[in-house]
Amino acid sequence: MPYPTAAPAAHRPSTSLQQELGNRLDSLARVHRVPGAQLSVDTGTHVVSVRTGTADALANTPFTAETAVPLGSVTKTATAAAVLLLVDDGDLDLDEPVSDLLPDLPRDISEVTVRHLLSHTAGLPTGPDSDSAVGTTASRYLSAVCTPRNILFSPGTGFSYSNAGYVAAGRILSEVTGMTWQEAVTALVLEPLGIVPAFLGDTAPARPVAGGHALNTATGLVRPARQNLAPVEAPAGALLASADDLAALGRAVIGRSAGLPAAVADLMRRPEPSADAGTLADSWGLGLALFRQDGRTWCGHDGNAQGTSCHLRADPDSGVVVAFTGNAGAATGLWRDMAAELARLTGIRVPTGPAAGTHHGPAVALPECAGTYRNGGTEYVVKLDGEGTPTLSVDGDCPIPLVCYPDLSCDLVDPATGRVEPGGRFHRDPVTGAIDRLQVSGRTARRTGTD
Repeated sequence: MPYPTAAPAAHRPSTSLQQELGNRLDSLARVHRVPGAQLSVDTGTHVVSVRTGTADALANTPFTAETAVPLGSVTKTATAAAVLLLVDDGDLDLDEPVSDLLPDLPRDISEVTVRHLLSHTAGLPTGPDSDSAVGTTASRYLSAVCTPRNILFSPGTGFSYSNAGYVAAGRILSEVTGMTWQEAVTALVLEPLGIVPAFLGDTAPARPVAGGHALNTATGLVRPARQNLAPVEAPAGALLASADDLAALGRAVIGRSAGLPAAVADLMRRPEPSADAGTLADSWGLGLALFRQDGRTWCGHDGNAQGTSCHLRADPDSGVVVAFTGNAGAATGLWRDMAAELARLTGIRVPTGPAAGTHHGPAVALPECAGTYRNGGTEYVVKLDGEGTPTLSVDGDCPIPLVCYPDLSCDLVDPATGRVEPGGRFHRDPVTGAIDRLQVSGRTARRTGTD
């Protein structure tokens, strides 16, 4: 039985480009040890869709155009779109306090609004790990997270990427519609875009699905990875989709689809004040990361589930949409290489993420950054080594050297290879001038002590 895809039938792909991209995807997937991957490119005039490999390395199941991959955090874009459709219909006020909509939450977070949740500016921690959250209800989850002692900053004054914020957004979606999150996002977003719904935990999925994979570095073998997202976290990461599906979502958020009103798409792409996303993106809208490239602002989202890597980019100016799914953690490297190939073959330069070492000024000593910082249950410890170089340890892991810059940004140095990767940024208290926060990978941690 054929499964419907979201690619518009009116668009005809370029045969030569499709062949070249397919060859490069196949070759690079082998280099990166990725079992299977999909790439969909909408140039604004035609769609090229290619895929390679297997959906399950053990079963050798073919990776088809219809195969749905765990999207991880790209799910948040669909959740945000569903919430904003309710705003567009007048069923919700974007600046309504969350505590009015979810009265069982602590009243101490009364300043947090729906807008704050969708833009990661609520000051909420990321939330507990998925294994700890299994079996809990959304109400208990949020009551434990949304407490005054866990608030990282005053709502609307900073950015900290938060799964908990999207658990709250999903709960609001259910309260307003009377449906489960899955039912609401299916009816409001997926079906209008022609996407066959698939979610983590489906016992009888309506379409082929792929699992994630991990590489055993000792044996060189690729093995399936277990998906452990707790059911309560579904609005933050439970959606499965193909690259063609992601491209359909990309067309919607740049106003190229009747499935999403132009006003909603415009609202999603509008940068929110104080949404400094650090190393994740140049800024953030409502459910969308915003990336600057060659004088244009692209929108999209990245997502990693257990052993998958998925990426969406869309340019509202040119109409170009690029979507990628891969069923291994190493697929992030494959995505970057395929973006480079796309630029070589078509001239389309897609922003893939931040670069290290792009700061103004030379590296500087920053001894005052040493201290302990917390984001919910996660502890970040910055210490100075014997030479005065700061190192970062997360929850007691092996310390990683930091390179600090005059603008308080920092890079991470891989101890094994010496490779420099984007790290984050320290922040000063605007009143005292003391360093009081650390942002790493888009997550802010509040200082709790000095070392």
